[in-house]
Amino acid sequence: MFDVGFSEIVVIAVVALIVIGPERLPKVARTLGHLFGRMQRYVNDVKADISREMELDELRKLQATVQDAAQAIHQTVHQEITTTRSELNSIASSAAEAVQPPAETPISAVAQPAAAVTAPAAEPNTQANLDLGSDASTPASKRA
Repeated sequence: MFDVGFSEIVVIAVVALIVIGPERLPKVARTLGHLFGRMQRYVNDVKADISREMELDELRKLQATVQDAAQAIHQTVHQEITTTRSELNSIASSAAEAVQPPAETPISAVAQPAAAVTAPAAEPNTQANLDLGSDASTPASKRA
């Protein structure tokens, strides 16, 4: 801060001793020491506040950058999900169209006799035959 050498400090001390006097010099030196200490603490507090504000500013910039990146990722993922969903829906609709029978009845089915078109009669115990989770040999009344 100041470029003060030892010889300059001695000259200031001699002038202060002559001007202030030997009785009041210790009290003035003590007061100057307290004032100098307060000044140093104030300067250090201001430096710390400035440093803290700079760090907060950097953190705010970092937070904004991270939020922008997160928003970009969110938009990209949302766009990919939408694209994938539309592709899957189109695949599902084309698969559903492929599975559905044609609207017209084939000529060969009309030409067949009525006895061949009818389905055979179902067995009376169809529930027991369809129950895959239990033993098929036991009757339905014993399983319940």
